[in-house]
Amino acid sequence: MQKRLIIWDFDGVIANTEKLWLKNRMETINKYFAKNWDYETTYKYLAGMSDKTKKDVLNKMGIITNDKFWLENYDLDSQTIKKGFELTPGIEEIFKDKKYKQCIATGGTQEKTARKIDVVGIRKYFPEDHVFTADMVCEGKPEPDLFLLAAEKMNEKAENCLVIEDSANGIKAAIKAGMIVWAFAAYENNPQVIDNIKKLGVQNIFFDMDSLKKRL
Repeated sequence: MQKRLIIWDFDGVIANTEKLWLKNRMETINKYFAKNWDYETTYKYLAGMSDKTKKDVLNKMGIITNDKFWLENYDLDSQTIKKGFELTPGIEEIFKDKKYKQCIATGGTQEKTARKIDVVGIRKYFPEDHVFTADMVCEGKPEPDLFLLAAEKMNEKAENCLVIEDSANGIKAAIKAGMIVWAFAAYENNPQVIDNIKKLGVQNIFFDMDSLKKRL
């Protein structure tokens, strides 16, 4: 495989934000449906997918959400973004590497992703035409549509793309797209998560961006 394009997931990779959105979803699920979900349960069912896909998953579980539920989640996420968050240590050095094309393919919306990119100050690396979001495709992760769109728009074949993901759903999507995927596990570094990643056939699991830089 010739690595020509690096496709980055955002939440849980570029920044430790996946847990922030999941905690917001956990809060509203428990509030509206009198559940007693903890973070581990929320991660198990909802990690690594767009809100559209989350809605479908919840509906299939008998948790029927409405517009009010998602509006409250939008407000919670907006408050979270205003508080700010940090870029993953060491990742900017890879963004600076001109040896590869680089883009973002994330389960967030265009509007929300733009705000996240501005919070961590990486717009200079990822202009609008290098950012691909779940609302640009019919099916989000774990389906391959988003990664295939990114490859097409970046003028690269799937087999020349390296996807950096943290969640099982993102990894499944990359595999379905015919891409190589490496798993970043620093933020969800527990035996169950690591075991699930390995079961998907991912051999390259890393825990800091310096390790990734050395492998590229």
